[in-house]
Amino acid sequence: MLTRRLIVCLDVKGGRVVKGVQFEGLRDVGDPVTLARRYEAEGADEVTFLDISASEEERSTLLELVRRTAEQLFIPLTVGGGVRTVDDVGRALRAGADKVSINSAAVTNPALLTGCAERFGSQCVVASIDARREGGGWRVYTRGGKTPTELDAVAWARECVRRGAGELLLTSIDRDGARSGYDLALTQAVAEAVSVPVIASGGAGSAEHVRAALQEGRADAALVAGILHDAVTTVGEIKGLLATSGIAVRSGT
Repeated sequence: MLTRRLIVCLDVKGGRVVKGVQFEGLRDVGDPVTLARRYEAEGADEVTFLDISASEEERSTLLELVRRTAEQLFIPLTVGGGVRTVDDVGRALRAGADKVSINSAAVTNPALLTGCAERFGSQCVVASIDARREGGGWRVYTRGGKTPTELDAVAWARECVRRGAGELLLTSIDRDGARSGYDLALTQAVAEAVSVPVIASGGAGSAEHVRAALQEGRADAALVAGILHDAVTTVGEIKGLLATSGIAVRSGT
């Protein structure tokens, strides 16, 4: 049986981990390398670095952080933010990333997903989708959740997979940082529409929310951040609940 994954997200700006609500009101929560090592030791299955500023200077800083972190981590490391070209993906992989998350650039140029999959393999191409509920569906947003597009999230998810994405990172903008639970309807709709793993993101407020995302939401993995940074719960507590709920998870280190 395939195990479900618990992924810790570290939003990085200016070389520090930050956290906000709906991508706003950012506050400093620590050093990226230190936190990555800590969460691996606690049993996280993967770590994701997201450069939320996406400026040229900060991307170079992030790549140095990737190098420093990859030297010490034994779990997969995903890097995202400011990725615009196939060469950008190559640089992140050479710095030590196992996977690269692509968001705004894929919307602007969907062929980027195909180019990356052809050069590096679909297994390291993660299509990141930020969606906000509108009417009876969900609209895709870019530029850190600030710019609306004409894309429907479920249809866009299908297109990303068709273009070569091997995994989807699906974030509910409405729930981001609110700790009110993942958008289960959004997660389930996308999970049922595609054949690749879907990572639920945005809204984790408790271990129970993670369980719901994996069972009711049918996600393959759940992304968590603030509730760990603020010690609301721990990786061990989340995995303990998942295990007692009959969800197959990798045991902690």
